Amino acid sequence: MHYLCSRLRYLLAMRRFFSFFYFFAVLSLTSFQSVQSQEVKSKVKTAFESFTKNPSLQNGMASLTVINSKTGEIVFDSNNQIGMPTASTLKVITSITALDLLGADFTFQTDLSYTGEIDSLGTLNGNIIIDGKGDPTLGSDRYPQTKPEVILANWAAAIKKLGIKNINGKIIADDKLFNGYDVPGTWMWTDIGNYYGAGVSALNWKENKLGINFTSSKPGQPATLNPVQKAPFYNLINEVKTGSNGSGDNVYAYSAPYSTEVFLRGTYGADLKKTIEISVPDPALDLAYSLYDVLQRDSILIADSVTTAKRLMNIDSLSLMQGNRNLILATKSPRMGEIIHWFNQKSINLYGEALLKLIGGVSAMDFNTENAANLVSKYWQNKLSIQPSAINTFDGSGLSPQNRVTTQAMAKIMQYAKGRPWYDEFLKSLPKINNTSMKSGTIGGVLGYTGYQIASDGQEYTFALLVNNYQGPAGQMRQRMFKLLDALK
Repeated sequence: MHYLCSRLRYLLAMRRFFSFFYFFAVLSLTSFQSVQSQEVKSKVKTAFESFTKNPSLQNGMASLTVINSKTGEIVFDSNNQIGMPTASTLKVITSITALDLLGADFTFQTDLSYTGEIDSLGTLNGNIIIDGKGDPTLGSDRYPQTKPEVILANWAAAIKKLGIKNINGKIIADDKLFNGYDVPGTWMWTDIGNYYGAGVSALNWKENKLGINFTSSKPGQPATLNPVQKAPFYNLINEVKTGSNGSGDNVYAYSAPYSTEVFLRGTYGADLKKTIEISVPDPALDLAYSLYDVLQRDSILIADSVTTAKRLMNIDSLSLMQGNRNLILATKSPRMGEIIHWFNQKSINLYGEALLKLIGGVSAMDFNTENAANLVSKYWQNKLSIQPSAINTFDGSGLSPQNRVTTQAMAKIMQYAKGRPWYDEFLKSLPKINNTSMKSGTIGGVLGYTGYQIASDGQEYTFALLVNNYQGPAGQMRQRMFKLLDALK
């Protein structure tokens, strides 16, 4: 009995000792982390003050929010309640919303179907219909399975497998889901004729762009437009001049959805060897023509021509699309995680607009761009209590100069992503810039970066940095921003 009492007293003493030791260790760790946090905050504060005193920001503004990725504590913030133009940093919000709403395994689907009947001689008395649901990767060269030659070969083979030798009807590209080809109303005229300003359709094709080449001559003289692929529904009007050696690419295309004429203006450097990419005025019709050409080469005769659902709506001929549709082949896109990868790595604006319309459609069956942007704002109001005025956007890619987002909202959404099952894929989608995983954004007078920084001591930080109305070369401002963010290393 005496032994048991002694043993019990010993165990109680040891328990008190270890409890005290544990409490002391936790207290020490907490104190250490607090000191460390204060040191980082002081370091970033000093760097930010130096950054904003530069003459390049005399009439501009900078906003920075830094969050401790492990604790969620805001380590530093300045001007974090002021909405700033985002440029392409907005793509992270579109990416995270799409991944959170639909998951990394979501895929788009494009259906190839026919109406009518196939007779004993192999004549289809009906139409071939390509039914689009917004896949931005259809015909893209970025994925093996989406290359245009692969898609068209698969479709042609599926049509021939049905025994179809003649088509007594049309090829119709059904693009009505998004009400035809759409460009956000806040985009600039100087952007929308070029590849990065390509709009979005329910039937996107080859990322809605076309590559053209020039042969230069003497500076000041016309640059010759080399032959391009057949474009039967629009004309290229070349007004490009040859620029001096080293002047580079200053070629701009001017067109709008459904334009029949595309004007090419600007200069093409005398020593330049580069393919210029412009947007296509009607990608759904371009796709229909592409399938038409492939079938003709395969000796499948087509009695009529090609058109789109939008064009049929405009001439009140939707009766051509009535009747039961018989599925020939369903074509699936790459996974959402793979789409997000190239969306952020190459900053493809088309992908952002397709994802935004998808978000609107899934959330409220509303494919209007600005309405879908409002739904994104409401989504984060519900998720993270972010006020709608903190995410005031008009597109999904950041090309609109009217977009306004606070760095606090952006950083909070980036921090939220860290706890989601698709985070690793999202992280890999961010480019490595200045040895940091972060998304950049650039439009006139605006630069931004948002991402994740791992410090030398292993601590990780989530940050968003936006600069507006800076003066001087963009390259110099980028280097100043890198120096500021290096304070987190």
